[in-house]
Amino acid sequence: MTNCTKKHTRIKTLGKRVLTAGFDGGHISSDAGMILLERVEQVIDLIGRAAGCFDDHRAPDLIEHRVRELLGQRVFGLCLGYEDLNDHDELSRDLLLAAVVGKVAPDGTGRRRKRDRGRPLAGKATLNRLELSDPATAGLDRYKKIALDAEALRRLFVAVFIEAHATPPAQIVIDLDATDDPLHGKQEGRFFHGYYKEYCYLPVYAFVGDHLLAAELDVASTDASAKAVEILQRLVPQIRQQWQGQTEIVVRGDSGFCREEIMAWCEANRVKYVLGLARNSRLVEAIAAELAAVERQYEATEQAARLFAEFAYATQSSWSRRRRVVAKAEHLPNGANPRFVVTNLPRRRVAAWALYEQVYCARGEMENRIKEQQLYLFADRTSTAALRSNQLRLWFSSLAYTLLAALRREGLGGTSLARARCDTMRLKLLKIGAAVRVTVRRVWVSLSSSYPRQGLFFDVLDRLAAALAARQQRSPLRL
Repeated sequence: MTNCTKKHTRIKTLGKRVLTAGFDGGHISSDAGMILLERVEQVIDLIGRAAGCFDDHRAPDLIEHRVRELLGQRVFGLCLGYEDLNDHDELSRDLLLAAVVGKVAPDGTGRRRKRDRGRPLAGKATLNRLELSDPATAGLDRYKKIALDAEALRRLFVAVFIEAHATPPAQIVIDLDATDDPLHGKQEGRFFHGYYKEYCYLPVYAFVGDHLLAAELDVASTDASAKAVEILQRLVPQIRQQWQGQTEIVVRGDSGFCREEIMAWCEANRVKYVLGLARNSRLVEAIAAELAAVERQYEATEQAARLFAEFAYATQSSWSRRRRVVAKAEHLPNGANPRFVVTNLPRRRVAAWALYEQVYCARGEMENRIKEQQLYLFADRTSTAALRSNQLRLWFSSLAYTLLAALRREGLGGTSLARARCDTMRLKLLKIGAAVRVTVRRVWVSLSSSYPRQGLFFDVLDRLAAALAARQQRSPLRL
């Protein structure tokens, strides 16, 4: 690091004292809460197993940064709020981050080249090669030699979800949704989307509660549901294989996923679905009596009024069969607001009003999870030229989300932060000032004595230690 003179600048006087400032405090980290992230990593072994999804074609005797260290540096950086590779030219000197990702010499004294000493972690160029490596050419490429096994990483997200349950749940609801990922360059597959009115990608997500099961980058020229069957064909067998068919699987999505291919696949594979159905004149006509009734009720009370109905329905050509449709007839100050849902859940199990209000409307929570990842874990930083490497960036963000979701689930349950967003956890738990000192036998981390949540911090550490002990009783799933 640059040797700064220990000159102190006079700021002001405080009675008999003088306030001065100078750069002589030693190595200070503003992100000492990353200790919690490392403890979560010990519990779920996310980064360790994700590193196993990469094939490293580099010469072993020339490697200074193992894949696990590179991946840990990138994912922890996203968790801590460092969104771009450029940030890692400075982060590469962070002693605490180096220690957390597993560097034996976290002060950088073991680097081969003199100019790299004092810089224990990889810079932006090395991390960029990780993102840009092509599996088809990695074995022969001079620089981009670390290739991802994409299918193995996809299975890992599902494995982490399954391992979070000590016993198979009676039912899970897989939420599907797509969102826009704006593009500002000439990226591969860019397309102008008429609905979003911009050039973008259209990533498709699958969640169960706060568990991310899939994040697939897609081009905006295709229908939002195009990848849905492919995702379900992968998720459902893996879940059933581990839980031996003990869990009922329900697929939920908005009208963008109400497609014959999805419904037919679910019906053929014993999967339930609850999908929004776009209104049309035939559907509205089917609930004309209910719409008239709620309009009269609104006029009498000047309060929003709603009724529910259900009927069998089929399109004129695109559906292969008649299906159960639940309708909400509603009248608001702005007028009629009819809504429709199609499902293969039988009436005897769930009434029309409960299907809509309790089952279907609960899908809105998934949108919050997508916003968390897009806004606070930088899933939209897809600025490389190739679709393949942009997909990898989306998966890095997904790994960061999975790590923070595990921290929330395993360490914060029952606390005031039990439902905290990723950015709130970052601000209140990860952004802690600490002095870091490396000696022959220890890495000393002296956290700020004025940190206001010391009790919560150590409580979370204890919870994670208990979770680690419990997980060690169960073997991790094979991918």
